[in-house]
This record gives sequence, C-alpha cells and structure tokens, in this order.
Amino acid sequence: MPTRKQRRREAKARRHEYEYVYVDDEGNEVAADPGELRTEKNGQREAKPRKPQQGKPAARGSGRRTVEPPSWRRSIRRAALFGPILVLAMILLNRNQPFVQQVFPAVFLIAFFIPFSYFTDSLTYRMFQKRLARRDAPKTR
Repeated sequence: MPTRKQRRREAKARRHEYEYVYVDDEGNEVAADPGELRTEKNGQREAKPRKPQQGKPAARGSGRRTVEPPSWRRSIRRAALFGPILVLAMILLNRNQPFVQQVFPAVFLIAFFIPFSYFTDSLTYRMFQKRLARRDAPKTR
C-alpha cells in the first residue's frame, strides 16, 4: 500500500502532459506517431503500447504477485534445491565425523523442511486469500 506521500507524487506526475519525440540519425527531433503511443486513459497518455500478457494473469494492482495455492510438488522441488547445499555444508562442518554422521543430519533436516515448507506456503496462501476477500468486500461505513 503506497503511503500518502507516494500517492501525491504519483498523482502529480500524472497531471503533467508530456510530448513524446524521437531523435533521428541526423539529430533532429521527430514527433512520435500517435499509433505508437498508448491510448489516452483518464486524460493522460502513456509512451509504450502494452504487450499482451502471456501465461498467468497478474494480480490487480501494480507490481503485486499472485500467491499460488500450496503444493507438495513445489515443496519437494524447493527441498531438492536446498538439499545438496545443506549436505555439502554438513560435510564441510563435520569433517572429523564418519560420512554417515555427516550426511544423516542433513537428510533429517531436509525431511523436516518439506512439510514445513508446505505449511508455510499454506499459511501464506490463506493470508493472501483473506486479504483479497477484505479488499473486494463492500465497505459498510
């Protein structure tokens, strides 16, 4: 949520009309083609035409991500990324121990990490859903 100061600055930046020009090879300023400019929106023009979004739709609001529902596959994939790093760290930190005692704590921590990662994802997803429901609910004041 932007602060009041940030909202004021953004509104001020949107109030000004800008003229878009290109500088050609000879150094002359050439006016931009109206077809290349974005369509007028709320009395303002934007420089670049929007590209069609492919893949997943973005969340409403600028710069916000959508939170995907939790999945065991994602938790296991995350553990597969951190697992080798953890095993190497345990081997380097426990050089004086036998190999089994070096690797077993890392395997135990990875086995603990997978359900913990799923639980964290589910908490994040539930909080995101509640936030969306609060935002979309009609205000009763």
